[in-house]
Amino acid sequence: MNTNSSIEIRDAILPEDLEHIKKLWTDYLTWGNDNMQLNYGVHPHNPKPQVEKDIEMIAKFLPPNGRLILAFIDGNACGIGCLKSINDEIGEIKRMYVDPSFRKIGAGRAILNALLNAAKETGYKKVRLDSPKFMEAAHSLYRSFGFQPISAYPEVEIPAEFRQYLLFMEIEL
Repeated sequence: MNTNSSIEIRDAILPEDLEHIKKLWTDYLTWGNDNMQLNYGVHPHNPKPQVEKDIEMIAKFLPPNGRLILAFIDGNACGIGCLKSINDEIGEIKRMYVDPSFRKIGAGRAILNALLNAAKETGYKKVRLDSPKFMEAAHSLYRSFGFQPISAYPEVEIPAEFRQYLLFMEIEL
């Protein structure tokens, strides 16, 4: 990957970007499931039906209370990140992912920055997230922005039997 390539970060445009969204969500959930199986011997969900469910409920990731951000490098969709509402004061980052062949060039940082700016614009006071414990590079990125570990929060979508494999984090804006 050419590290001189510029990263374009923008809100998803629907329905034009739907195929990019489906591909990145499927890649993320497949990669996550494979690593959950490898690291912990568990298989949290079937990616394809989960992506279809997410697409049916995509409005929760759109303004005014959410945001769906895409990253492009040289015209290739390489990353995604979503923001949704927990309540009027708290947002949640979901489905943040950068294709492995585009990592370590700033796409994840740019997506996270855009999501946090969107959270501030929306009026959220805090942003929470969950991510598998094996995602150490992501945790390092989150910490660099000021996220702190917290206990599982009541609104977390992850079934209770998988929460032991996750790290929960929060930032005050």
